[in-house]
Amino acid sequence: MVERAEGLGVPRGSRMFKHALATAASLSKEKIACKLEYLKKTFRWSDAEAGIALSKSPYALRGSKDMLRRRSEFLISELGLEPAYIDRRPGILTYSLEGRLRPRYYGVKFLKENGLLGSNRDYYNAVATSEKVFPEKYIWPHKEAAPFLAADYAAACRGEVPTRFRFT
Repeated sequence: MVERAEGLGVPRGSRMFKHALATAASLSKEKIACKLEYLKKTFRWSDAEAGIALSKSPYALRGSKDMLRRRSEFLISELGLEPAYIDRRPGILTYSLEGRLRPRYYGVKFLKENGLLGSNRDYYNAVATSEKVFPEKYIWPHKEAAPFLAADYAAACRGEVPTRFRFT
Protein backbone atom coordinates (compact mmCIF):
# COMPACT_ATOMS: atom_id res chain seq x y z
CA MET A 1 0.00 0.00 0.00
CA VAL A 2 2.86 2.39 0.85
CA GLU A 3 4.50 1.50 -2.45
CA ARG A 4 1.28 2.32 -4.35
CA ALA A 5 0.93 5.61 -2.46
CA GLU A 6 4.50 6.57 -3.33
CA GLY A 7 3.75 5.56 -6.91
CA LEU A 8 1.20 8.38 -6.99
CA GLY A 9 4.08 10.82 -6.67
CA VAL A 10 3.32 11.88 -3.12
CA PRO A 11 6.47 12.02 -0.96
CA ARG A 12 6.27 10.13 2.35
CA GLY A 13 6.94 13.21 4.44
CA SER A 14 4.28 15.38 2.83
CA ARG A 15 0.97 16.17 4.45
CA MET A 16 -0.81 14.60 1.44
CA PHE A 17 0.79 11.21 2.03
CA LYS A 18 -1.97 10.05 4.38
CA HIS A 19 -4.49 10.86 1.62
CA ALA A 20 -2.37 8.96 -0.89
CA LEU A 21 -2.37 6.00 1.52
CA ALA A 22 -6.15 6.15 1.84
CA THR A 23 -6.47 6.24 -1.94
CA ALA A 24 -4.01 3.36 -2.36
CA ALA A 25 -5.92 1.35 0.25
CA SER A 26 -9.20 1.78 -1.58
CA LEU A 27 -7.95 1.05 -5.11
CA SER A 28 -5.95 -1.79 -6.62
CA LYS A 29 -2.81 -1.07 -8.64
CA GLU A 30 -4.78 -1.84 -11.82
CA LYS A 31 -7.62 0.52 -10.86
CA ILE A 32 -5.14 3.28 -10.08
CA ALA A 33 -3.53 2.85 -13.51
CA CYS A 34 -6.93 2.80 -15.21
CA LYS A 35 -8.17 5.91 -13.35
CA LEU A 36 -4.90 7.71 -14.04
CA GLU A 37 -5.26 7.07 -17.77
CA TYR A 38 -8.88 8.20 -17.62
CA LEU A 39 -7.89 11.42 -15.80
CA LYS A 40 -5.20 12.13 -18.39
CA LYS A 41 -7.62 11.57 -21.26
CA THR A 42 -10.56 13.41 -19.70
CA PHE A 43 -8.62 16.48 -18.55
CA ARG A 44 -6.12 16.40 -21.46
CA TRP A 45 -3.16 16.12 -19.11
CA SER A 46 0.32 14.91 -19.92
CA ASP A 47 2.01 12.37 -17.63
CA ALA A 48 3.78 15.24 -15.87
CA GLU A 49 0.57 17.25 -15.39
CA ALA A 50 -1.25 14.21 -14.02
CA GLY A 51 1.65 13.63 -11.63
CA ILE A 52 1.44 17.20 -10.37
CA ALA A 53 -2.32 16.91 -9.88
CA LEU A 54 -2.10 13.62 -7.99
CA SER A 55 0.71 14.83 -5.76
CA LYS A 56 -1.57 17.69 -4.68
CA SER A 57 -4.84 15.77 -4.53
CA PRO A 58 -4.61 11.97 -4.61
CA TYR A 59 -8.35 11.84 -3.88
CA ALA A 60 -8.95 12.82 -7.52
CA LEU A 61 -8.48 9.12 -8.32
CA ARG A 62 -11.34 8.10 -6.08
CA GLY A 63 -14.09 9.72 -8.13
CA SER A 64 -16.15 7.63 -10.52
CA LYS A 65 -15.51 7.96 -14.23
CA ASP A 66 -18.94 9.54 -14.65
CA MET A 67 -18.24 12.08 -11.92
CA LEU A 68 -14.88 12.95 -13.48
CA ARG A 69 -16.42 13.23 -16.94
CA ARG A 70 -19.18 15.56 -15.71
CA ARG A 71 -16.67 17.76 -13.89
CA SER A 72 -14.47 17.87 -16.98
CA GLU A 73 -17.41 18.89 -19.17
CA PHE A 74 -18.40 21.61 -16.72
CA LEU A 75 -14.95 22.97 -15.93
CA ILE A 76 -13.43 22.81 -19.40
CA SER A 77 -16.40 23.07 -21.77
CA GLU A 78 -18.82 25.27 -19.82
CA LEU A 79 -16.45 27.43 -17.73
CA GLY A 80 -13.65 27.41 -20.27
CA LEU A 81 -10.94 26.56 -17.76
CA GLU A 82 -7.68 25.34 -19.24
CA PRO A 83 -6.53 21.82 -18.34
CA ALA A 84 -3.35 23.35 -16.84
CA TYR A 85 -5.49 25.52 -14.52
CA ILE A 86 -7.24 22.41 -13.17
CA ASP A 87 -3.93 20.53 -12.99
CA ARG A 88 -2.52 23.18 -10.65
CA ARG A 89 -5.72 23.16 -8.54
CA PRO A 90 -6.84 19.50 -8.54
CA GLY A 91 -8.76 19.97 -5.31
CA ILE A 92 -11.45 21.46 -7.52
CA LEU A 93 -12.25 17.90 -8.60
CA THR A 94 -13.23 16.92 -5.06
CA TYR A 95 -16.04 19.47 -4.70
CA SER A 96 -19.65 18.66 -5.50
CA LEU A 97 -20.65 19.76 -8.99
CA GLU A 98 -24.25 20.46 -8.05
CA GLY A 99 -23.70 21.60 -4.46
CA ARG A 100 -20.66 23.85 -4.87
CA LEU A 101 -19.02 24.18 -8.29
CA ARG A 102 -22.09 25.15 -10.33
CA PRO A 103 -23.82 27.40 -7.72
CA ARG A 104 -20.64 29.33 -7.04
CA TYR A 105 -19.97 29.70 -10.73
CA TYR A 106 -23.46 31.15 -11.24
CA GLY A 107 -23.05 33.48 -8.26
CA VAL A 108 -19.59 34.73 -9.23
CA LYS A 109 -20.57 35.09 -12.87
CA PHE A 110 -23.68 37.08 -11.89
CA LEU A 111 -21.60 39.39 -9.71
CA LYS A 112 -18.94 39.91 -12.38
CA GLU A 113 -21.38 40.52 -15.21
CA ASN A 114 -23.32 43.02 -13.14
CA GLY A 115 -20.18 44.93 -12.20
CA LEU A 116 -20.34 43.91 -8.53
CA LEU A 117 -17.13 41.88 -8.52
CA GLY A 118 -13.83 42.54 -10.24
CA SER A 119 -13.26 40.47 -13.35
CA ASN A 120 -9.86 39.40 -12.06
CA ARG A 121 -11.32 37.37 -9.15
CA ASP A 122 -10.22 33.76 -9.40
CA TYR A 123 -12.92 31.10 -9.64
CA TYR A 124 -10.95 28.61 -7.58
CA ASN A 125 -10.74 31.02 -4.64
CA ALA A 126 -14.54 31.27 -4.64
CA VAL A 127 -14.87 27.48 -4.78
CA ALA A 128 -12.28 26.78 -2.10
CA THR A 129 -13.80 29.29 0.33
CA SER A 130 -15.69 27.52 3.12
CA GLU A 131 -19.48 27.30 3.18
CA LYS A 132 -19.53 29.75 6.07
CA VAL A 133 -17.19 32.33 4.55
CA PHE A 134 -18.50 32.29 0.95
CA PRO A 135 -21.72 34.19 1.71
CA GLU A 136 -19.81 36.67 3.88
CA LYS A 137 -17.37 37.46 1.06
CA TYR A 138 -19.55 37.10 -2.02
CA ILE A 139 -23.24 37.34 -1.14
CA TRP A 140 -23.84 39.66 1.83
CA PRO A 141 -21.71 42.61 0.60
CA HIS A 142 -24.06 42.90 -2.39
CA LYS A 143 -27.43 42.52 -0.67
CA GLU A 144 -28.49 46.07 -1.54
CA ALA A 145 -27.40 45.97 -5.18
CA ALA A 146 -28.62 42.37 -5.68
CA PRO A 147 -31.33 41.74 -3.04
CA PHE A 148 -32.28 38.32 -4.42
CA LEU A 149 -28.73 37.00 -4.71
CA ALA A 150 -28.83 35.09 -1.40
CA ALA A 151 -32.10 33.34 -2.30
CA ASP A 152 -30.90 32.65 -5.84
CA TYR A 153 -27.61 31.22 -4.59
CA ALA A 154 -29.49 29.00 -2.10
CA ALA A 155 -31.75 27.81 -4.94
CA ALA A 156 -28.71 27.05 -7.10
CA CYS A 157 -27.28 24.97 -4.23
CA ARG A 158 -30.52 22.94 -4.36
CA GLY A 159 -29.95 22.26 -8.06
CA GLU A 160 -32.20 24.98 -9.47
CA VAL A 161 -31.07 27.68 -11.89
CA PRO A 162 -32.85 30.86 -10.81
CA THR A 163 -34.10 33.04 -13.65
CA ARG A 164 -32.51 36.08 -12.04
CA PHE A 165 -29.07 34.66 -12.79
CA ARG A 166 -29.16 36.56 -16.06
CA PHE A 167 -26.00 36.82 -18.06
CA THR A 168 -25.42 39.52 -20.64
